[in-house]
Amino acid sequence: MASPRTITIVALSFALGLFFVFMGTIKLTPRLSKDAYSEMKRAYKSYAKALPGLKKIGISSVLLRKIIGSLEVGCGVVLTLVPGRPKDVANFLLLLVMLAVLFFHQLVGDPLKRYAHALVFGILLTCRLLIARQSDDRPEREDTRDELQINDQERNKVKQS
Repeated sequence: MASPRTITIVALSFALGLFFVFMGTIKLTPRLSKDAYSEMKRAYKSYAKALPGLKKIGISSVLLRKIIGSLEVGCGVVLTLVPGRPKDVANFLLLLVMLAVLFFHQLVGDPLKRYAHALVFGILLTCRLLIARQSDDRPEREDTRDELQINDQERNKVKQS
């Protein structure tokens, strides 16, 4: 039977992966929602205006939106479908993207309701990464506790003799 830790990681990976595939696709194409796509275009224009350094290094609002959207789609697919360590790498990259998005929202002075989703999904990504990186030392620790209890019992027997 799967452990609760494994079930949690699988559920979080799948849900987060689907969410980021969806959000990344909205940033890349108007096929899912024309309104959301146009809102993303408008938002990324304001981010690019607030960061004139991006223009100096040749990153336009369109390129920034496409980079972040592609990262979200790619990492979302990895979180959803790929087993093992690549999920942790994708999780970490998405966490960095969420931090960048939070920075952009703060930079342009957006209200909390505009970036609350980034906070929530950043927290979920952090939780998933922490749970996934926990070591599986618990059975060893239980063995060590059992050994210590046996040793304590043997000492008590020796003292009583």
